[in-house]
Amino acid sequence: MTRICDPFSYGDGPVSESFWADSVPIPDRGTAAGAVEADVAIIGAGFTGLNAALRLAQAGMSVVILEAKQVGWGASGRNGGFCCLGGAMLDAAGMERTYGADATRAFFMAEKGAVEFVEQMIDESGWDVDRHSDGETILAHKPSAMRAIADEAAHIDSLFGTKSTVIPKEELRQHGLGGDFHGAATLPVGFALNPRKYVSALANSVEQSGATIFGDSPVTDAKRDNGKWSLKTPEGTVRAEKLVIATNGYSSEAIPAWMAGRYLPAQSSIIVTRPLTDDELRSQGWTSSQMAYDSRSLIHYFRLMPDRRFLFGMRGGITTSETVHHRIRHKIRAHFERLFPEWRHVETPWFHTGFVCLSRDLTPFAGAVPEEEGLYAAFAYHGNGVAMGSYAGALLAEDILGRSGLPHPDVLRRPPKPFPLGRFRRLLMYPAYVGFELSDL
Repeated sequence: MTRICDPFSYGDGPVSESFWADSVPIPDRGTAAGAVEADVAIIGAGFTGLNAALRLAQAGMSVVILEAKQVGWGASGRNGGFCCLGGAMLDAAGMERTYGADATRAFFMAEKGAVEFVEQMIDESGWDVDRHSDGETILAHKPSAMRAIADEAAHIDSLFGTKSTVIPKEELRQHGLGGDFHGAATLPVGFALNPRKYVSALANSVEQSGATIFGDSPVTDAKRDNGKWSLKTPEGTVRAEKLVIATNGYSSEAIPAWMAGRYLPAQSSIIVTRPLTDDELRSQGWTSSQMAYDSRSLIHYFRLMPDRRFLFGMRGGITTSETVHHRIRHKIRAHFERLFPEWRHVETPWFHTGFVCLSRDLTPFAGAVPEEEGLYAAFAYHGNGVAMGSYAGALLAEDILGRSGLPHPDVLRRPPKPFPLGRFRRLLMYPAYVGFELSDL
């Protein structure tokens, strides 16, 4: 495989101290060996690939999933667990200029539909995923950000008919949101979960529906051969009529060649505290179970989990070496202490990093790949893959089955353009991050 980041980021080092890894065991799946035939082959056993597989298998198709590591090893097993609105970095005004008002509205309705899709699946299946939070809360990191937050809440309410709650700075502690913030708004759409429990339950359902998941089976070559896709792994070959690419920020430049330059991995990091005491929660004034994030471009995101541990994440980190990984641990801890100073003494024994995925168009993609027979892909959820990644997988299944059971907005069907600079495109992040950091002051 040809990947564009430091080899360290594709190994076990970034997740060796992950809290999620200790929260639920996920059994290893055996490797693909010999010759395997299927109707559909899927590369990637995360939210997207598993949701596609589940829907296809339930419809009676034979499905094989090939995972380079194991179920949920990538972003699906190491994210913040925010099942919420999002998927694009392009704002509403920019989207309207590019796609038009009707297409923009359809995309935002799909964002809400994605949250509802995951919620319905969890509820109907009876999965225990440590669910909590009534919607999500946006916190103003500076006084001038409060107007934009209130406008965002009003926009959401006008679209969905919801009733958001705007909270002035002086009332934050009354809502259990004590910290270095200047007001907030709670949007009543979304919830938090344990992503590893969700991806584990999803994988079990996929297998119960008849699909096969192979672990430790990286695809080393993918090409169209005699009317089928032929995929090579270290120990076997899989041939299938249809191929789904569901690797997001952990994609390869050549699996298949169409992916080259169309995705951009960006780092996100998470620390988790030990369980907090009642006194510690009261001293900081954070007693809310709301999942929350702040208004920075390089956001912080955090939540008090049901076991009273506090999860704190942030964007940032441009290079991906082992040295930088350890440096980020000190940086994220410093940010945590600045925002929650009463917890400076609280240990954070868990830490990991991983990739979110961006597209040049700043919108997700989920659909058939033009001029590539039998090829489908979904990626670039811009840090909101729990809902949008899950929904995108189901949309690919609907396309393959020739059904239209879920709204599939045109914005999601437009393939993203390649980034400039090819394999060196991550250099583009340096000036962008400088600009973000200046705007966050």
